Amino acid sequence: MAVAAQHAPAVRISSPTGRWILLTTVLGSSMAMLDSTVVNVALPRIGRDLDANLAALQWTVNAYMVTLAGLILLGGSLGDRYGRRRIFVLGVVWFATASLLCGLAPNAGVLVAARALQGIGGALLTPGSLALIQASFHPDDRGRAVGLWSGFGGIGAAVGPFLGGWLVAGPGWRWVFLLNVPVALVCAPIAVRHVPESSAGPAHGRFDVLGAALGALSLALVTYALIEARGGTLAVALTAAAGVLAAVAFVYVEKHRRDPMVPPDIFASRQFTAVNLVTLCVYAAFGGFFFLTALQLQVVAGYSPLEAGTALLPTTALMLLFSARSGALADRIGPRLPLTVGPLLCAVALLLMLRVGKGADYLTDVLPALLVMGAGMVTLVAPLTATVLASVDTSRAGLASGINNAAARAAGLIAVAALPLLAGMGPEAYRSADAFDAAFRRAMPICAAVLVAGAVLAFTTVRRPAPGCRRPECRTHGSVTTPPLETGRGGAASGTGPAS
Repeated sequence: MAVAAQHAPAVRISSPTGRWILLTTVLGSSMAMLDSTVVNVALPRIGRDLDANLAALQWTVNAYMVTLAGLILLGGSLGDRYGRRRIFVLGVVWFATASLLCGLAPNAGVLVAARALQGIGGALLTPGSLALIQASFHPDDRGRAVGLWSGFGGIGAAVGPFLGGWLVAGPGWRWVFLLNVPVALVCAPIAVRHVPESSAGPAHGRFDVLGAALGALSLALVTYALIEARGGTLAVALTAAAGVLAAVAFVYVEKHRRDPMVPPDIFASRQFTAVNLVTLCVYAAFGGFFFLTALQLQVVAGYSPLEAGTALLPTTALMLLFSARSGALADRIGPRLPLTVGPLLCAVALLLMLRVGKGADYLTDVLPALLVMGAGMVTLVAPLTATVLASVDTSRAGLASGINNAAARAAGLIAVAALPLLAGMGPEAYRSADAFDAAFRRAMPICAAVLVAGAVLAFTTVRRPAPGCRRPECRTHGSVTTPPLETGRGGAASGTGPAS
């Protein structure tokens, strides 16, 4: 049964209920955010302990991303219909249960399957955390609540690599996943007891389950084909063809449904289409960079997991400190220049990473590249989100943000699947410092070229938004793997088609 819609949110941020809402949403979203940054640091130890090859490590990252990217729009819609708190709590419990399976996995196959389940939980709780804030707080307090939520979430993202490195070097990589269980045991009861329920009720349209399934299937098949392409077998070719057919079927279904998950007419906005193409370029490069850099620092430079995790902190810290100022600057000068300069700075950073080899010194070899990378990400991420929201009608802001967020995740998972293939990494490359270093030096220029393509695309297509358009509410952002997820004014973290 649908939950009655809440039309007049009235919780004040200074009230006990307001503080409980902030606590539970920060805890829930932090679980998913931490996993997206921590797992990369743990990969070498996972591979060693489970005797896994490079393909299994790629799947450890990508199994989670396939289900999360494919289902995140559907997750937001489920909350709108059946209750945002209910779906959020379900996501927290699901995520924790899958995390427990990850932590207990006896082999790589079980770990990959559990990671795919974990992504489903992430698709339920990720849009729900911000939607709860939007739907619960009084309009006068909503902006401050979103700011606190995004700020604390950014701190969690900054601490993530350090925490992951400490866990891997100390208790072991399994605790990267097991840590989610006690967090969920705190988060879920607080949500049930203290967070008010809200929904769009019967007004919400039908669910595009077929579209979501086809989208996730297409991503999974294409990812499999790219990861296994080194074998060049008939099965790989057939899988690739099936992935393309699933993508074609997804487009066909979305065009012909009354209530599609991704309404094709939203791409009638040339600005929206262009900025999503820029998103695909920059987040493909980011996904490949952070996946390979965590390995390069440990396999080649000889860093411990704790040192590797700590080494990545400057990039996230810069985003946390300056993303709001970058957004304000873009409001004054327009998004075209930041979306051109930002990717170019990141491209320079990737070329600077070529200095990172055996015995690399952190201060002279690693830190300069990460500072430039952070500066580039600060420059482009906030304007990217603002341009996405400004390119569509205000009523579709949640949908536009959800599509952009899913596109970034899809770009990252395709990069993790394709980049080792393009760079010539063998199945056991991460076990050899020389082999991995050689492939890393081929991969960074590829990522840099993709960023340059994104910069050129932004320069030639992005224009200043019209006055009075929707502005982002998440001013502070610390995630390096995805742009911030914005909601619609009614609390929807992702949109749907017209109500039936």
